Amino acid sequence: MTIELETLLNWPFEDIVQTYTARDSMFYALSVGLGSDPVDRDQLRFVYEKGLEAFPTMALVLGYPGAWAADLRSGIDVSKLVFGEQQVTWHRPLASAATIRARERIVNVVDKGAGRGALVYVQRQIVEDGSEEPLVTLDGTLFCRGDGGFGGPSGPVREPWRMPESDPDWTVDMPTLPQAALLYRLNADTNPLHADPEVALAAGFPRPILHGLCTFAVAAHAVLKTCGELIPQRLRSLRARFTAPVFPGETLSVELWQDGDSVSFRARVRERGVIVLDGGHALIAPKS
Repeated sequence: MTIELETLLNWPFEDIVQTYTARDSMFYALSVGLGSDPVDRDQLRFVYEKGLEAFPTMALVLGYPGAWAADLRSGIDVSKLVFGEQQVTWHRPLASAATIRARERIVNVVDKGAGRGALVYVQRQIVEDGSEEPLVTLDGTLFCRGDGGFGGPSGPVREPWRMPESDPDWTVDMPTLPQAALLYRLNADTNPLHADPEVALAAGFPRPILHGLCTFAVAAHAVLKTCGELIPQRLRSLRARFTAPVFPGETLSVELWQDGDSVSFRARVRERGVIVLDGGHALIAPKS
C-alpha cells in the first residue's frame, strides 16, 4: 500500500448528523473520571441532571467518522498508525443535549521521508444542525509510521508548543479508572486495542491501553479545575502531543504553568515516570 496524496486530500467524508442526550453527556463525563468525588458540587454539574452541563472535551466523540483509514484506498498501514496530536478550539460551549452536524476533511499530508513516516492533518468542524452555528473545531494529526517516502510534500509541519523551563506552578494528580477504556470506548471508538487483551498483546502491549483522547480529557479536567474553576465557558482552546500510552488505572501527574490566560501543561504517569502528553497548551478566558 502507498499513500496517494490526491486520494487523501479528496477523501469522500460525508456530513454526520448526531443527536446526543443529557444521558450521553453524563456518561461521557463519567467515562473520563468526573464524579470521582460524588459530593463535589463542581463535578456533579457534569454527571447529574440538576443543572447539567456538558464537559467541553465531549466534542471529541461527536461526529466520529469511523475507522476510515482502514479503507485500503487510503494507502495507510493502520498497524503502524498512531495519534500524534490534538487541538480543540471552542467557539461556544456545548449544550448538554443537542443535534449537531460534523464535517471532516483532510487538510494536508506531509511526507517525512522513507523510514520516517507521514503526517496526516485532519480537521472536524462541528456546527449546530439547522442554524450552522459554529460550535467546535477539532484539528488532529495522524502519524503514519510506515507510510513515508510516497513522494509528497515535506511541509509545512505544525510546530510544537514551547514548554517553560521553570518548575511548574502546580502538579495535579488525576487517577484513572481501571475500567476507563471499557467505558470510554462506548462513546465512539470501539477499537479492540482498548478492550481485548489478545489484541493488545499482538500490538506489543501487555494489556489494553487507554484511548489517547481519554488521557487528553483527563488532562483537560486538571487544567480547567486548577486554572478555570471548572467552568466550561472559560476553556477556549486546548492542544497537546501524545508521546506514550497510558494503562487504565494509572495516575496522571499533570504539571501546569500559568501566564495570564495562557496555560502550559504536560502529563506523566506517576507509577512509571513516563511523559504521556507533552507540548500542552490551553487558553483560559477570564472569569466573567
